Amino acid sequence: MTRPYSEDIRERALARADAGETVRSIAKALQISPSCVTKWKNLRRDTGGLAPGQIGGHKKRVLSDANADWLRKRIRSGPFTLRKLTQELAARGIKTDVRAVWTFVHAEGLSFKK
Repeated sequence: MTRPYSEDIRERALARADAGETVRSIAKALQISPSCVTKWKNLRRDTGGLAPGQIGGHKKRVLSDANADWLRKRIRSGPFTLRKLTQELAARGIKTDVRAVWTFVHAEGLSFKK
């Protein structure tokens, strides 16, 4: 997996930009793309910092919080199948698939009928 550029190179690029150097000349000298320099300038303007964002792990599980509470109650209320639970979730407006429901049920240590 790729890694973000270090803060050191980001600082050097923006120091050159602050000195009046063009984006393309900075990119050529540091062997990075011109869009990186532009994005870093925008990042500093918007946030005041140069720290890279988190890579991966941004997506929250669909079956969490209130959805998870409802699913736990539903599972304890009576017999179920994974496909039936998936259909019931879809009826409630929660788009998910059988694999996600299986992962949830397995993580909860709950049994299910086939």
